[in-house]
Amino acid sequence: MVEIPVYAFTGFLDSGKTKFIQETLEDERFNAGERTLLLVFEEGEEEFDFSTYPHKNVYMEVLDQETVTTKDLAALVKKHKPERIVAELNGMQLVGDLYMKFPKEWVVAQEVMFADSTTIMAYNANMRNLVMDKLTGAQMVVFNRLEKGQDTMPFHKLARAASRQIDILYDYTDGSTAFDDIEDPLPFDVNASVVTIEDDDYALWFRDVTEDPEKYNGKTVEFKAQVAMLRRDKNGMFAPGRFIMTCCVEDIQFCGLPCKWQDAKSLKPRSWVKVRAAVSAETHYLYQGDVGPVLTGISVESAAPAVEEVCTF
Repeated sequence: MVEIPVYAFTGFLDSGKTKFIQETLEDERFNAGERTLLLVFEEGEEEFDFSTYPHKNVYMEVLDQETVTTKDLAALVKKHKPERIVAELNGMQLVGDLYMKFPKEWVVAQEVMFADSTTIMAYNANMRNLVMDKLTGAQMVVFNRLEKGQDTMPFHKLARAASRQIDILYDYTDGSTAFDDIEDPLPFDVNASVVTIEDDDYALWFRDVTEDPEKYNGKTVEFKAQVAMLRRDKNGMFAPGRFIMTCCVEDIQFCGLPCKWQDAKSLKPRSWVKVRAAVSAETHYLYQGDVGPVLTGISVESAAPAVEEVCTF
């Protein structure tokens, strides 16, 4: 099977996606003659100008992101025989819903979100689930149409609420750009002999340890959590965790980590415990073959519930 890389560009209408794709396809460093399938799932005021491309092996298809099927996408591959795919996604649709329809040989090579600085906060206030959907999966977010000297902290906080690893680029109206350089000190000491996680910091720590498990490899952590049992590891393992809300009530989910503990079967599901454990970065079926944090319990003691059962970033 020959994999086809997909370059996905997300964001809301009039956020600058079309302009960026147009300029990218005009650049011979990117468009060196590869057969490119340009999928447009959202049509705005700007249009693509194929006459400016250094090579003409670009084929555009306009599709409905909600109704398109895997069969439709596979047919386009047979029709155009692309070496790569550039996709402009519809901002009002969930990114993951489209990815689920991708043929198995399609591999997302890069996902970039574009955000109009004059409107993104309004979108976040009214449609936070759609904003977080795009920020969570993107490798980079571009906040454009900023005035020079404008306070970037609100945009920094918005991006960091979704991911600590996403690159943040500010695009100013005078034509200059700058990468975000604001430091985000963690509210806990990762170099302490025991990394102690306060109740209010669990969501932030969970994201940090799952995004960068190697950073915690060999460290000892202590935190309060609720007990969840693992279906495939009922004896000798459980999953301490907390309910986390990223943006709204609808997206609350239990976020736990696999923990080796010889008396796991004696623990009561949903009960509160204080866990002290050693962290190792290794594969586990919960991570679907990838490396993630796996705990080895040092002590597991009954604890009073956290003041807030659901934690947030």
